[in-house]
Amino acid sequence: MSLAHIDTARSAQAARLELQAAPAPAAPRIRAVPDGTQARGFVLYVGIDEAKAAAAGTSLGRIVEALKALTNSIAPASETHAAVALAPTGAGGRDVDVVRLALQDPAALAKHRTETEDPDRAPSGVVVDISRKRVILDNETAGLTYKEFELLQYLVLREGRTIERSELISKLWNAADEEDAPNERTIDVHVRRLRAKLGRYEDIVRTVRGVGYRFDRHADVSIRQSSTPSPDVF
Repeated sequence: MSLAHIDTARSAQAARLELQAAPAPAAPRIRAVPDGTQARGFVLYVGIDEAKAAAAGTSLGRIVEALKALTNSIAPASETHAAVALAPTGAGGRDVDVVRLALQDPAALAKHRTETEDPDRAPSGVVVDISRKRVILDNETAGLTYKEFELLQYLVLREGRTIERSELISKLWNAADEEDAPNERTIDVHVRRLRAKLGRYEDIVRTVRGVGYRFDRHADVSIRQSSTPSPDVF
């Protein structure tokens, strides 16, 4: 057995004995978990580069193995997976912030967007701003109606899937109000009006002959959608 594995085993054993000796604290409440969902695990972001680990007499690999061993000793039924966050050499900022951004932590991404984006400006092309219910074409807000935006949003959120006309009717119109519900032919009219307002970007809504419509990722299109912050506060 290598010295690294011996050190890891000793560290895990010492931590387990300390936990057994200490009184069990009251179970903390995980915040930011929406109703109807359950926590299935957690992510612990550790900010430390290889140089700092070496200065502490260890390495990233040994830290990972020690944490995995500790987790297994506390809860043998748990499963672990480690991912290393990569950043360009010389990237500034706090290590833990770099790690959270690199590993796509929702709360860190939301904060980064708030700090770096001007919500009233957009790159050239199409921005489908789902969080603010608007479409921006070359930095100008498109005059879409509520139903036109709902139609585009439905396709965007199902990127790559062909949506039948009957599905659009059942999902976007109130089935109880049959008088106002369109038939499959009038869906085509709604799509034509939407495309007319998209102008030179009309082809982002594709027709699948004999079936319906679809949205495929396009180089000129970006999607803005706010996400629920990760439950990282206990």
